[in-house]
Amino acid sequence: QANVINLKTFLSAVRLAHQGNDAGVLPLSPLVPAKNSDVEKPKTKMIITSRRDYPLTKSFPFSLEHLQTSYCKLARIDARVLCLKKLRKLDLSHNHIKQLPATLGDLVCLQELDLHDNHLEAFSGALCSSGLQRSLQFLDLSQNQIQALPLEFCQLRGLVQLRLDDNALLRLPCRIGQLSHLRFLSAARNKLPFLPSDFRRLSLENLDLFGNPFEQPNPLVPNIQLKIPLTLLECAARATVNHRIPYGCHLLPSHLCKDLEVAKTCRCGSACLSSFIQITVTMNLHLVAHTVVLVDNMGGTDAPILCYFCSLDCYSQFLDRHLQSN
Repeated sequence: QANVINLKTFLSAVRLAHQGNDAGVLPLSPLVPAKNSDVEKPKTKMIITSRRDYPLTKSFPFSLEHLQTSYCKLARIDARVLCLKKLRKLDLSHNHIKQLPATLGDLVCLQELDLHDNHLEAFSGALCSSGLQRSLQFLDLSQNQIQALPLEFCQLRGLVQLRLDDNALLRLPCRIGQLSHLRFLSAARNKLPFLPSDFRRLSLENLDLFGNPFEQPNPLVPNIQLKIPLTLLECAARATVNHRIPYGCHLLPSHLCKDLEVAKTCRCGSACLSSFIQITVTMNLHLVAHTVVLVDNMGGTDAPILCYFCSLDCYSQFLDRHLQSN
């Protein structure tokens, strides 16, 4: 590793000896152990912050664990980067990336992915179902053009920190409560009118939702989607979820499986699928986070959250309690 010429000479002597040449005429020279200072250690970190320094002809060292290529005007992720299987931290911020390749999910050691200040319009469900769901802990998608995250996003259950600031998000994933390891969530300056009901299940250390156009909750104006009597499909779906009956694409059509995965939960604990009553109620964000950045300039820490009811009876009971408390 220290002297390539000496190594080549030694291997040449070994080959000649193997061919039966006399040891006295072999080109042998004394081999001196290399000093630590002479041996080049594998490169584990590379930081590139300008297009001028971006390597076009040389490949990236396969030993890299931390790679930053910022301000390089990249329109896509370099295929050579996707071969760096030891990568733990990848910073592609401040570029022009519009789409993420599915092969990004092959970086099974990747713990931190920084994509802020790009031109992304989506985060694919395929990435959420890849090896990233076990390894990824930090994800920064801020300053992009994302309007919605896929249902599969909540399969990234190793996430500890998620930044979604300055996008065009109209909603958060309906199963966001499945991110049980999430501790830092920032989705400031988006277009969120309310939070999904599953938001209550989060247990955060820090939460920032400043600058979203949250609607004023009004439990007295429900969105009624009840079908009376319930359809056979609705009855079967409710029973499947309530009794935790196993199902899968080998038993049911895939679209039904997806519907069951996003079944709504009534305040009574029962499930409902497409027959429900929906309202928004006020939730103090301190119920899910230790530290809360103010939601608006008025000093508030409350936000509207969706609430579902499986029947008129459940909604009536809630309404009675709500009117009494006010």
